[in-house]
Amino acid sequence: MSQMPGESTVYDFLAVGIGPFNLGLACLTQPIKQLKGVFLDKRPGFNWHPGLLFENARLQTPFMSDLVTLADPTSRFSFLNYSKQQGLLYSFYIRENFFLLRNEYNQYCQWAASQLSNLHFNTEVEAVDYDTAKGCYRVQARCVNTQQTQHYYARRLALGTGPQPYVPACCEAHLTQQSAQPLVHASDYLHRRDAIKQQPSITVVGSGQSAAEIILDLLQDIDHHSYSLNWITRAPRFFPLEYTKLTLEMTSPEYVDYFYQLPASTRDQLNRDHAHLAKGINGDTINEIFDLLYAKRLVGKDLVDNQRVNFFTNSELQQVKQEKISGHYNLHFYQKEQNKPFQQQSAAVILSTGYQYRVPQWLEGIRDRIRWDAQGRYAVGRYYTIDKHDKDIFVQNAEQHTHGFVTPDLGMACYRNAHIIRQLLGREYYPIEKNIAFQTFAAPTAPTEKKQAGVFQDAAVSA
Repeated sequence: MSQMPGESTVYDFLAVGIGPFNLGLACLTQPIKQLKGVFLDKRPGFNWHPGLLFENARLQTPFMSDLVTLADPTSRFSFLNYSKQQGLLYSFYIRENFFLLRNEYNQYCQWAASQLSNLHFNTEVEAVDYDTAKGCYRVQARCVNTQQTQHYYARRLALGTGPQPYVPACCEAHLTQQSAQPLVHASDYLHRRDAIKQQPSITVVGSGQSAAEIILDLLQDIDHHSYSLNWITRAPRFFPLEYTKLTLEMTSPEYVDYFYQLPASTRDQLNRDHAHLAKGINGDTINEIFDLLYAKRLVGKDLVDNQRVNFFTNSELQQVKQEKISGHYNLHFYQKEQNKPFQQQSAAVILSTGYQYRVPQWLEGIRDRIRWDAQGRYAVGRYYTIDKHDKDIFVQNAEQHTHGFVTPDLGMACYRNAHIIRQLLGREYYPIEKNIAFQTFAAPTAPTEKKQAGVFQDAAVSA
């Protein structure tokens, strides 16, 4: 990585957070000589969900949803070029599987990051304000290693800090790092796996893909450790991820346009209804869990007969109490369909309760420059801006309430970045496909209304 620039430099844009989305922005802006950007992240390097990098876990989107391909198939930062550089392209070809292993994707992103000189890890943003005299944002950051303070100046910002692990309020007081009785978020599972598997009883709360992968991992070792295992979710069933092609058209620009124009209350309801479209379990994983249980029952009937493995649905966790002597947790659930409370005791608890976006504290200095909705969330523009001038501050993966369940989808990252780059340059650099879906999401309009809508959309783009 290059040395820190002098404080006299004014960047065209500064990006905070180097996850897949801002890393993709870094790759796509690298060849554009008219743009000078810098990327900051407090972590020591790129590492994508290390607590969930199971050996055989794979992405739920095809390899073309890499950092660049859907915007620029010729980019040197493509996954195929990475595979060729690593001598793995023929192995990938023979494997005949479009879905990358998550470890593979993580290593690819690390390779891409190593090719870029404007990424600064170990750099934590502490404050942002607006320098009226210079007409740009001033970002104060601290080097994690040296504690030295550095100021950066940039005309625009791209916020890619991403959502944080969500912990239910009833569990916050019990969340542990090194306790003998682990209660951890799923994002830390692999870091605490050895300690968890030493417990006599384990409960996994939640039913997304991460929960299923943890259950599968625990089932594979249950004979060696003899723990009991509970999987409990408030969902009415263990929903599979819907992956049919007409449903996948809902990850299209047309659906984003449609969703964005809906009333806020309708969008919020749709996001609740669409939870299984983004947070469901891969069908292969569900089947593997069932097949493993079936095989284990044939050779160890006590797994089922003695209720060492139990799966519960429609059950919401409402309270957690810890026993003083044993340290075990009393988990109070409520079965929603029966209107009936029940309890489970567990020595270890894994919260696969997802992630939630939190507005960074360091944005307080420019809060009055940002648009907010009635619920205190960003009022995100159609093309991912949140500032009152609709041109200065962009967000990555913080707009599900305005743009729908495709927000965290890796397959839409290039589409979003192409729009951001278009606004940074004032022209379209990467061609943006606008009409890809066979289906129409909105009610048909009269020809005059279509023409007026087209004028409105063009005006919004030029703004």
